Amino acid sequence: MTLTDSDADLAPKEDAEMKAEVFLPKDYRPAEDEPFMNERQLEYFRRKLVNWKMELMEQSAETIEGLQDSARNVPDIADRASEETDRALELRTRDRQRKLVAKIDSALRRIENGEYGYCEVTGEPISLRRLDARPIATMTLEAQERHERRERVHRDD
Repeated sequence: MTLTDSDADLAPKEDAEMKAEVFLPKDYRPAEDEPFMNERQLEYFRRKLVNWKMELMEQSAETIEGLQDSARNVPDIADRASEETDRALELRTRDRQRKLVAKIDSALRRIENGEYGYCEVTGEPISLRRLDARPIATMTLEAQERHERRERVHRDD
């Protein structure tokens, strides 16, 4: 049997619909005494990442609206300079948010692939406290510190 393009489009949706939703109590927090990256922990981090991404996307929409509203001709040169500075700051913030959304998407892909929560350098589990504080973390704290030390050394060259 061969899949047509329309059948191929439906296949991933069917898989997603068939996947049972994991029950997660409102006050759930991942604990060290449960199996690492079990279904509940993965769902907890998935929801945290999705909510964070939604917040960033809403802020981006507000930024775009604000920039469109402020795109008016200001006759006073000092006011215009101030507005340009504000616009540049907004755009820099927006760029950081765009990069953050890409990291969130990457973390969500790692959840889907079963790679989430493990250090990309050592393969060791990343601590739950670190993931809770920074759910896009890709390295253990020790590996991250080694990476930053190496960056600092090479930056001085």
